Amino acid sequence: MMNDKRLIGGVAAVAIVAALGGFGIARWTEDEPAATEAANGAATAPVEEDKVPDTVTMTAQAVQQAGIATETINLGGLGSEIVAQATVSASPQGEAIVTARAAGAVTRLLKRLGDPVRAGETLAVVESRDAAQFAADRTAAAAKLTLAQKALAREQYLFRQKVSARVDLEQAEAEAASAAAEARRASVAAGAARVTSDGRGVLVSSPITGRVTSENVSLGAYVQPETELMRVADASKIQIEAAVGPTDAQRLSPGDRAIIELPDGRTVEGRVRAVTPGLANDTRSATAVLDVSGSLQPGLGVRVRLLPSGGGTTSNAIVVPEDAVQTLEGRDIVFVRTAQGFKAQSITIGQRSNGRVEILKGLAAGSQVATKNAFLLKAELGKGAGEEE
Repeated sequence: MMNDKRLIGGVAAVAIVAALGGFGIARWTEDEPAATEAANGAATAPVEEDKVPDTVTMTAQAVQQAGIATETINLGGLGSEIVAQATVSASPQGEAIVTARAAGAVTRLLKRLGDPVRAGETLAVVESRDAAQFAADRTAAAAKLTLAQKALAREQYLFRQKVSARVDLEQAEAEAASAAAEARRASVAAGAARVTSDGRGVLVSSPITGRVTSENVSLGAYVQPETELMRVADASKIQIEAAVGPTDAQRLSPGDRAIIELPDGRTVEGRVRAVTPGLANDTRSATAVLDVSGSLQPGLGVRVRLLPSGGGTTSNAIVVPEDAVQTLEGRDIVFVRTAQGFKAQSITIGQRSNGRVEILKGLAAGSQVATKNAFLLKAELGKGAGEEE
């Protein structure tokens, strides 16, 4: 009996050990694939590389301080542009030559080179004997007119009283009319010479608002009538004169768009106002006259890009300055202006000519891209990548 109980207990122990061993083996076999997958996953998972960001956040003030210029681009390949050298000049309404209207000595100089002036403002005073003559003629003519008007009034009264003959009345009317004409002439002559109130000199004044750009007079100098004393120019009333070849001149029409490239990298818009029909004898080129808004210094040398509206070679490509194209991670890019700053836009480039590059793909017409100092934006992107690391 005792032996049977020992046999049953041994069998039960063996069963418990077998059950525990089976649970352990099953758990080990279940966990092993998961661990293996985790190990394999850790070995095969791709390592993320640090990528250079494609946006630069900049305020408008920061863009200006960095000297980054932008340009709005439009459709048109290199063949559609006419590139020419040009000069900023004052328009006919934007420059005035200031002269003395009578001979005499300069007794006062009220403005100097570079000073701002208003239209009608006195720049100098010239003491002149001619001025005294103008003033005397005006006074004498006014006195004669007064006398003639009184004589006419008396003759009109006598004629109404049937005392004087009509011929006497007509004579008085003629003398009064002649005196009035002489008084007007003397007054206009004195006014044109701008005779001073005391009649001793003439005022030299500017007919336009602007700045004194040239001064050819000294205090005490004796000047002759119509001698140039100063020049005044209004920087807001300018035009640009571009020299173009005869073939290119035939492609241009009034109203064609123009882009003026300034020495500091900025660009301004302009329009063709006229093209001279003849060629200059020395250069054998025509002159395209451009109207442009804004203030530019007369005499400044610029480069212009003329975009004929009709005729010539056209293209669906977009042209940008070479400075606008940068290389980032082996790809060509331009920086497109956004509300927050700039975004690097990948592009496909084509031909290059005269510092210009054709963009065949990747850029839409009407986009505003960074041109001058665009490399600063590329450097800013590289700085951002370094900070992320």
